[in-house]
Amino acid sequence: MIQAINHGNIRELRINRPPANALSPELIIDLRAAVENAAAGAESRAIVLSGMPGMFSAGLDVPHLLTQDRAAIAKLWREFYALLHRLACSPIPIAGAITGHAPAGGTVLLLFCDWRCMAEGNWKIGLNEVQVGLPVPPVILGALHRQVGARQAEWLATSGLLMSPQEGLRVGLIDEIAAFEKVIERTIEWCKQLLALPSRAMLATRAKARADLVALFAGSLESEIAAAAASWWTEETQAALRAMVERLAAKASRR
Repeated sequence: MIQAINHGNIRELRINRPPANALSPELIIDLRAAVENAAAGAESRAIVLSGMPGMFSAGLDVPHLLTQDRAAIAKLWREFYALLHRLACSPIPIAGAITGHAPAGGTVLLLFCDWRCMAEGNWKIGLNEVQVGLPVPPVILGALHRQVGARQAEWLATSGLLMSPQEGLRVGLIDEIAAFEKVIERTIEWCKQLLALPSRAMLATRAKARADLVALFAGSLESEIAAAAASWWTEETQAALRAMVERLAAKASRR
């Protein structure tokens, strides 16, 4: 589900779980392990997180998760937080190559990267959790606030707005737009430019600059994770999630 592709001293981790690169529990665990392994190895000095052409990641695998029990959902949220913590704490830079759609959990992964480049095209990005009845958890709100500022974070999270690449660039959710066929290449180039700097100074400054992101995970998050898992089971959320799955199934059947 995670393809590791080496570009010299830059490790590309490509999410490859057709058709939507949805984040299953297994994929979340595999991605965290892949990030840990890349950061621990002497041969990799930066990571590029990418997806399939047209789809970075559609977020959590809702159809599958609707079949799971409470223990499985609680474990999912714990593993998802562990992945976000690993991205935030990575000792080497992580850049996101957004190869297509990146709603919900796809956007969440990108918030914990160092830099984000999105492909030109009719793609959507944003935290649309409230549209399917899920409150945005504090850690994710904190990362969004850090990325776009307080007022924009309030509006984007509360409205659940999905945006085009141009809109995402305007509000600061992404850092650059590249031609569709060049987005991974451009992201690798950005990593190379960063790695060309004096390494010790760059990494020390990066660690200080990202300390606020790491601080989001300070202390126990058990109550927050429990609240996120509990919200999954509310009547409103279950109805909204099931309605979304029905819409997606109907859309797929018309193709």
